[in-house]
Amino acid sequence: MSKSKLRSKILNLRKKNLYKKLSLYPDRIYQFLKTNKINFKNVGGYYPCNYEIDDLDMLNFLRNKSANISLPIIRENNQMDFFEWTNKDPLKINKYGIVEPTLGKKVYPDIIFVPLVAYDDDLNRLGYGGGFYDRYLKKMTKIKKILKIGLGFSYQKLKKIPTNNYDKKLDLIITEKNIIK
Repeated sequence: MSKSKLRSKILNLRKKNLYKKLSLYPDRIYQFLKTNKINFKNVGGYYPCNYEIDDLDMLNFLRNKSANISLPIIRENNQMDFFEWTNKDPLKINKYGIVEPTLGKKVYPDIIFVPLVAYDDDLNRLGYGGGFYDRYLKKMTKIKKILKIGLGFSYQKLKKIPTNNYDKKLDLIITEKNIIK
Protein backbone atom coordinates (compact mmCIF):
# COMPACT_ATOMS: atom_id res chain seq x y z
CA MET A 1 0.00 0.00 0.00
CA SER A 2 1.32 3.49 -0.83
CA LYS A 3 2.29 5.99 1.86
CA SER A 4 -0.63 8.26 0.98
CA LYS A 5 -3.17 5.41 1.27
CA LEU A 6 -1.67 4.28 4.59
CA ARG A 7 -1.71 7.88 5.81
CA SER A 8 -5.36 8.29 4.88
CA LYS A 9 -6.35 5.01 6.51
CA ILE A 10 -4.59 5.76 9.82
CA LEU A 11 -5.76 9.38 9.98
CA ASN A 12 -9.36 8.16 9.60
CA LEU A 13 -8.76 5.60 12.34
CA ARG A 14 -7.30 8.29 14.58
CA LYS A 15 -10.33 10.50 13.98
CA LYS A 16 -12.69 7.62 14.89
CA ASN A 17 -10.82 7.13 18.17
CA LEU A 18 -11.00 10.83 19.01
CA TYR A 19 -12.98 10.39 22.23
CA LYS A 20 -10.74 7.76 23.78
CA LYS A 21 -8.73 9.56 26.43
CA LEU A 22 -5.39 7.78 26.17
CA SER A 23 -2.49 9.07 28.24
CA LEU A 24 1.26 8.92 27.75
CA TYR A 25 1.77 8.64 31.55
CA PRO A 26 4.36 11.42 31.99
CA ASP A 27 5.72 9.95 35.23
CA ARG A 28 6.53 6.68 33.43
CA ILE A 29 8.37 8.54 30.68
CA TYR A 30 10.23 10.66 33.23
CA GLN A 31 11.33 7.50 35.08
CA PHE A 32 12.49 5.97 31.79
CA LEU A 33 14.59 9.08 31.01
CA LYS A 34 16.09 9.12 34.53
CA THR A 35 16.78 5.36 34.63
CA ASN A 36 18.52 5.48 31.25
CA LYS A 37 20.44 8.67 32.17
CA ILE A 38 19.00 10.54 29.17
CA ASN A 39 19.64 14.29 29.12
CA PHE A 40 16.31 16.11 29.00
CA LYS A 41 17.46 19.65 29.73
CA ASN A 42 16.07 20.88 26.39
CA VAL A 43 12.95 19.11 25.13
CA GLY A 44 11.33 19.79 21.78
CA GLY A 45 7.64 18.95 21.66
CA TYR A 46 4.69 19.84 19.49
CA TYR A 47 1.27 21.40 19.98
CA PRO A 48 -1.15 18.55 19.13
CA CYS A 49 -3.54 18.91 16.22
CA ASN A 50 -5.43 16.64 13.84
CA TYR A 51 -6.20 14.11 16.61
CA GLU A 52 -2.51 13.55 17.48
CA ILE A 53 -1.63 12.08 20.84
CA ASP A 54 -1.48 14.97 23.31
CA ASP A 55 2.02 15.64 24.62
CA LEU A 56 1.20 18.85 26.54
CA ASP A 57 0.78 17.14 29.95
CA MET A 58 4.12 15.44 29.46
CA LEU A 59 5.81 18.69 28.41
CA ASN A 60 4.42 20.44 31.50
CA PHE A 61 5.51 17.52 33.70
CA LEU A 62 9.06 17.72 32.30
CA ARG A 63 9.04 21.53 32.67
CA ASN A 64 8.28 21.00 36.37
CA LYS A 65 11.37 18.74 36.46
CA SER A 66 13.48 21.68 35.19
CA ALA A 67 13.38 20.91 31.45
CA ASN A 68 13.32 23.80 28.98
CA ILE A 69 10.45 23.22 26.54
CA SER A 70 10.37 24.29 22.91
CA LEU A 71 7.93 23.99 20.02
CA PRO A 72 8.60 24.09 16.27
CA ILE A 73 8.05 27.03 13.96
CA ILE A 74 7.86 26.24 10.25
CA ARG A 75 10.05 28.54 8.17
CA GLU A 76 10.39 29.23 4.45
CA ASN A 77 11.56 26.40 2.17
CA ASN A 78 9.79 23.81 4.37
CA GLN A 79 12.40 24.26 7.11
CA MET A 80 11.62 24.08 10.80
CA ASP A 81 13.32 25.30 14.00
CA PHE A 82 12.45 24.99 17.68
CA PHE A 83 11.83 27.96 19.97
CA GLU A 84 11.51 28.18 23.75
CA TRP A 85 7.92 28.05 24.95
CA THR A 86 6.03 28.11 28.23
CA ASN A 87 2.29 27.63 28.59
CA LYS A 88 2.06 31.39 29.33
CA ASP A 89 3.57 32.39 25.96
CA PRO A 90 1.30 33.40 23.07
CA LEU A 91 0.72 31.02 20.18
CA LYS A 92 -0.44 31.51 16.60
CA ILE A 93 -1.84 29.27 13.90
CA ASN A 94 0.42 28.99 10.85
CA LYS A 95 -0.64 28.57 7.21
CA TYR A 96 -0.82 24.77 7.69
CA GLY A 97 -3.24 25.10 10.62
CA ILE A 98 -0.52 24.14 13.12
CA VAL A 99 -0.19 25.99 16.41
CA GLU A 100 3.28 27.44 16.99
CA PRO A 101 5.02 30.01 19.23
CA THR A 102 5.08 33.65 18.16
CA LEU A 103 8.23 34.66 20.02
CA GLY A 104 11.09 33.01 21.76
CA LYS A 105 14.71 32.01 21.66
CA LYS A 106 15.84 29.42 19.10
CA VAL A 107 17.03 26.23 20.80
CA TYR A 108 18.55 22.89 19.82
CA PRO A 109 16.67 20.18 21.75
CA ASP A 110 18.43 17.25 23.40
CA ILE A 111 15.22 15.25 22.97
CA ILE A 112 12.58 15.80 20.33
CA PHE A 113 9.08 14.35 20.59
CA VAL A 114 7.90 13.67 17.05
CA PRO A 115 4.22 13.26 16.15
CA LEU A 116 3.49 10.38 13.83
CA VAL A 117 0.71 9.08 11.65
CA ALA A 118 1.93 5.47 11.85
CA TYR A 119 4.99 3.49 12.91
CA ASP A 120 6.48 0.00 12.84
CA ASP A 121 8.67 -2.10 15.15
CA ASP A 122 11.78 -1.06 13.19
CA LEU A 123 11.29 2.53 14.49
CA ASN A 124 10.19 3.85 11.10
CA ARG A 125 7.70 6.71 11.12
CA LEU A 126 5.04 7.71 8.65
CA GLY A 127 4.39 11.44 8.92
CA TYR A 128 2.05 13.78 7.09
CA GLY A 129 4.22 13.80 3.95
CA GLY A 130 5.74 17.28 4.15
CA GLY A 131 9.17 16.10 5.29
CA PHE A 132 9.51 18.83 7.93
CA TYR A 133 10.75 16.52 10.70
CA ASP A 134 12.98 14.48 8.38
CA ARG A 135 14.71 17.66 7.16
CA TYR A 136 15.04 19.00 10.71
CA LEU A 137 16.47 15.73 12.05
CA LYS A 138 18.97 15.55 9.19
CA LYS A 139 20.08 19.13 9.96
CA MET A 140 20.29 18.45 13.71
CA THR A 141 22.51 15.36 13.36
CA LYS A 142 25.16 17.70 11.92
CA ILE A 143 24.88 20.01 14.95
CA LYS A 144 24.49 17.67 17.93
CA LYS A 145 23.28 14.29 19.11
CA ILE A 146 19.53 14.34 19.59
CA LEU A 147 17.21 11.63 20.90
CA LYS A 148 14.28 11.19 18.49
CA ILE A 149 11.14 9.90 20.22
CA GLY A 150 7.98 9.23 18.24
CA LEU A 151 4.67 9.63 20.05
CA GLY A 152 1.52 7.87 18.97
CA PHE A 153 -1.30 5.53 19.85
CA SER A 154 -0.76 1.77 19.92
CA TYR A 155 -3.40 1.31 17.19
CA GLN A 156 -1.23 3.34 14.77
CA LYS A 157 1.28 0.50 14.53
CA LEU A 158 1.71 -1.14 11.11
CA LYS A 159 3.64 -4.25 10.11
CA LYS A 160 5.97 -2.29 7.85
CA ILE A 161 6.25 1.38 6.90
CA PRO A 162 7.48 1.97 3.33
CA THR A 163 10.62 4.13 3.53
CA ASN A 164 12.98 6.01 1.24
CA ASN A 165 16.40 7.68 1.61
CA TYR A 166 14.88 10.86 3.10
CA ASP A 167 13.08 9.12 5.97
CA LYS A 168 14.83 9.32 9.36
CA LYS A 169 14.42 6.48 11.85
CA LEU A 170 13.39 7.24 15.41
CA ASP A 171 15.32 6.12 18.50
CA LEU A 172 12.20 5.24 20.52
CA ILE A 173 8.45 5.17 20.06
CA ILE A 174 6.19 5.79 23.03
CA THR A 175 2.52 4.88 23.04
CA GLU A 176 -0.08 4.76 25.80
CA LYS A 177 0.83 1.08 26.23
CA ASN A 178 4.58 0.73 25.81
CA ILE A 179 8.01 2.01 24.83
CA ILE A 180 9.52 0.49 21.69
CA LYS A 181 13.32 0.55 21.48
